[in-house]
Amino acid sequence: MTEQDNAKVALITGASRGIGYGIAEAVLARGHRAVITGRNEDALKEAVEKLGADRVIGVAGKAHDEAHQAAVVEQAMEAFGRVDYLVNNAGTNPVFGPMAELDLAVARKVYETNVVSALGFAQQTWKAWQKDNGGAIVNIASIAGVSASPFIGAYGMSKAAMINLTQQLAHEFAPGVRVNSISPAVVKTKFAAALYEDREAEAAAQYPMARLGVPQDIGGAAAFLLSDDAGWITGQNLLIDGGRFLNAGV
Repeated sequence: MTEQDNAKVALITGASRGIGYGIAEAVLARGHRAVITGRNEDALKEAVEKLGADRVIGVAGKAHDEAHQAAVVEQAMEAFGRVDYLVNNAGTNPVFGPMAELDLAVARKVYETNVVSALGFAQQTWKAWQKDNGGAIVNIASIAGVSASPFIGAYGMSKAAMINLTQQLAHEFAPGVRVNSISPAVVKTKFAAALYEDREAEAAAQYPMARLGVPQDIGGAAAFLLSDDAGWITGQNLLIDGGRFLNAGV
């Protein structure tokens, strides 16, 4: 049996770029294989080529689409025969403004994409592999889900729900499947660009570590939480924020 035969498989949503891509890199560096998703098929193909098509497959689609969720897990099982790890990273934040003026249709979209899709993928991987074989799940939340963040209230509300979902699944899926979440502060990605673009030095000055995060900061932590090195950790929410939460007014 080759090393490849012993490799575990991680399903990582929203991984064509940014934090999801960084997590895929970290998982592959540990010798595993990956199934990645994203909405843009061309960007997804490019990511697969860069990561290594011999160990990675990509499945394009929208995270909140139940048919897509089922198809991703089905293709993972067909290609690799297992889905040991799940990383729910896909998310959206299409609105910036006060909650009093929030379009409720947008609020529903944010919740559907950021929370319900994570539950859907967890259900699919549980039924297909993890229920009988064990594994681990990491949900990507946000410090906006831990404390109020002006003007991104819908996003923060959904991430608070993600943290609670993590705890609920950790309780229900134990002992075979561990479930944890990560709450990053601002990470330098296209998704978060509006929070630091043209003012990065000013934004970074709010952090004791004197810099914003990069995808690799989250990738390494996610790979650890998925691994056996974290075998007695479940139901936890890990803040990765460069010390930002130490400061008042987060």
